[in-house]
Amino acid sequence: MESVTARRAVRFVVLVVLIDAMGFGIIMPVLPRIVMDLGHVGLADATRIGGWLGIVYAGVQFLTGPLMGNLGDRFGRRPVILGSLTGFAADYALMGFAPSLGWLFLGRALAGLFGASYGPAGAVLADVSAPEDRARHFGMIGAAFGIGFVLGPAIGGLLGEWGARAPFHAAALLAGINVLIGLFAFPETLAPGNRRPFRWARANPIGALVSLRRAPGVLPVAFAMFWWNLAGMVYPATWSFFAIAAFGWSAGMIGASLAWAGILMAVAQMLLVGPMVKRFGERRAAAIGIAAAIAEFLAYLFIRDGWLVFPVMLVLAIQSCVMPAMSGMMSRRVGADQQGELQGFTGSIAAIGSVIAPAVYNPALAFFTGGSAPFYLPSIVFVLAAGAGLVALVTVMTTPRAHWRDA
Repeated sequence: MESVTARRAVRFVVLVVLIDAMGFGIIMPVLPRIVMDLGHVGLADATRIGGWLGIVYAGVQFLTGPLMGNLGDRFGRRPVILGSLTGFAADYALMGFAPSLGWLFLGRALAGLFGASYGPAGAVLADVSAPEDRARHFGMIGAAFGIGFVLGPAIGGLLGEWGARAPFHAAALLAGINVLIGLFAFPETLAPGNRRPFRWARANPIGALVSLRRAPGVLPVAFAMFWWNLAGMVYPATWSFFAIAAFGWSAGMIGASLAWAGILMAVAQMLLVGPMVKRFGERRAAAIGIAAAIAEFLAYLFIRDGWLVFPVMLVLAIQSCVMPAMSGMMSRRVGADQQGELQGFTGSIAAIGSVIAPAVYNPALAFFTGGSAPFYLPSIVFVLAAGAGLVALVTVMTTPRAHWRDA
């Protein structure tokens, strides 16, 4: 593939992730309020409902991740990604006009379907990257996600002052802009010779697992990735609710904290991932990042003043190297005709964590901030996340080196 086409493809995928992250970040500061308004419930019950919304989103994404990846391997990345972006725009508009919680749940289910397009988007980078560059390019996706989380929650916090529905309409507009840009700027990256027939037997999580188990070293990395995703999901699953329960923050303060986290993630992905992977190797870089995350999770046990959240979040800079390192490892272990399937499978791994996380974290947060709790402890969710992170760390460090030959 010519370098000009490769650069255009990478730029567009980074833009897709940037705008999608902005769209998701925009709605986070107001999600508790719109759940409370539509459900006519208090914060504790809204926390539980928010958990079920997360489960629906992740459950659909888990089922459809390999489907989207295999469609990308068969028909190319461009039609799958552009179709999903169009669906995202319609879905955000639907949630913006949702008259009841039932419609909000439908919107999150559709978001799970269209969000499964991250598999083909990741496969674009694998299509155009040399193996030694993949961790760096996956880091660029992380940087775009971080920048989106700078802009999205900040905008969402401001728009939330005008009403809980305004951020949803803004997210729909951003997704629509993404579609228009893609129509003119996004080239196809999968060469016809690297495409393969679509088979339903492989277009599901179990079929993808059976297919990918033949690739040496993929499953050990996948197991570690699952536990890491479960740990990291504590933020999207509970942060908006935790911040209210622990510090009494407004939507504006929640947005500011998420924006700060996004700044740290973006800077780290741009400046830290490449040097860390080059210096320590992918395996050790992932382990260092996980250990840093565990320390950060446990720090929330001791924070009493909300302003301390901002210096504690500095550790996010170190943990931002975990996913690019793991993604680079897995990508180099399969062929060019299986990259979409692999990325769809890793999307399903993330989705499993996204299903389990709100089912564990949100009820725990609701219980330990409710009237029947033996003591008030919103930070219980970060204790649980630290436990999941510890399993990921042990898995990474005890996997035989034969499975990490690039580390």
